[in-house]
Amino acid sequence: MKRRAVVYSSDAGADLDWSYDVVAGASSPLTASRYERRIRRFCEGLDTASERGRRRDDIRPGLRVVGFERRVTVAFVVEPERVVVLRIFYGGRDWEGDWP
Repeated sequence: MKRRAVVYSSDAGADLDWSYDVVAGASSPLTASRYERRIRRFCEGLDTASERGRRRDDIRPGLRVVGFERRVTVAFVVEPERVVVLRIFYGGRDWEGDWP
């Protein structure tokens, strides 16, 4: 099975920062940190069997989306040598409407 590097776009990094702030504000920084680590671990797992999730070519060619723990939608594309995590939407954000 092919392994690909997993990289994060700057938007995905900003999404992680935003979700951390939301969870930390509602709970605690420790809880937010643990949650962020779980999200990252999930994303890093896209390195193998990368072509999972639902294809959404209607939004962007090659776009795939997959859910995580009922609260997160991960949007990514699979390239020959890497998986690019484009966005990480938390808490029911309108991810379909948030594409240029």
